[in-house]
Amino acid sequence: MVAAAPHLDGSNKYATPVVDYGAGHGRGVELTIRHIALTGVFAFAAGIILASLSSFHEWMPFLLRGAWMTVKLTVLGCILAVAMAFVAAFGKMSRIWPVRWLAIAYIEVFRGTSALVQLFWLFFVLPHFGVTLDPFTTGVLALGLNVGAYGAEVVRGAIQAVPRGQYEASTALNMSYWTMMRRIIVPQALLAMIPPWGNLFIELMKATALVSLITLTDLTFAAYQLNQTALRSVEIFSLVLVMYFFISQAIAWLTHSAERYLARGLARGRG
Repeated sequence: MVAAAPHLDGSNKYATPVVDYGAGHGRGVELTIRHIALTGVFAFAAGIILASLSSFHEWMPFLLRGAWMTVKLTVLGCILAVAMAFVAAFGKMSRIWPVRWLAIAYIEVFRGTSALVQLFWLFFVLPHFGVTLDPFTTGVLALGLNVGAYGAEVVRGAIQAVPRGQYEASTALNMSYWTMMRRIIVPQALLAMIPPWGNLFIELMKATALVSLITLTDLTFAAYQLNQTALRSVEIFSLVLVMYFFISQAIAWLTHSAERYLARGLARGRG
């Protein structure tokens, strides 16, 4: 739903700019073709690599277990990151100063320090305060909190980029703050959030390699362990490179699909 302010004087003061979302259809097709082409090239490279691995049937299950750990960390970390980003963004825009400063502190601390140090702090320091987390939970928390701090600025910027007329129109319709956010502002802001969130999700996926330092066997660490016994660095790490590429392409495809879906929905709402 997009609010339209009453035109008491017949002016277009609060009119929402018309955006041709249909023009994005060609771009969506182009992106899909690009993804298919790149995936095909890497699939061909993966086939050549696999053909050269005489012990492929013995190695692949171990790598797939590492890949599954990477996927689980990525999915749960992304969910936590989105939740923390929205909480921190609304906290930073709050008029209650303790809430605002708490949100600012979270954003600045997690953006201004190393993700690796944050991971170590959660795993090695928290037990000194009586809080002991298992490695998987620690990995999800570290990744989600770190990326959520960056995502908070994405959420805040997208919300504040919604035309001011939408806020004024919602007020004219006697909507409460949260109703306005839920029904008017956030649905429009989501479309602007999707592309940067796609980049953040891919960065989070790549950062999962850090969890090997707290005893979790992710895809990278699985490849490292396998190479210690097989001594086939070129084949093993090239295969892992391709596997990371497939995961990142899946994330990119999902975010582009979400962007096109939201664009069509917003265009229908404005129609």
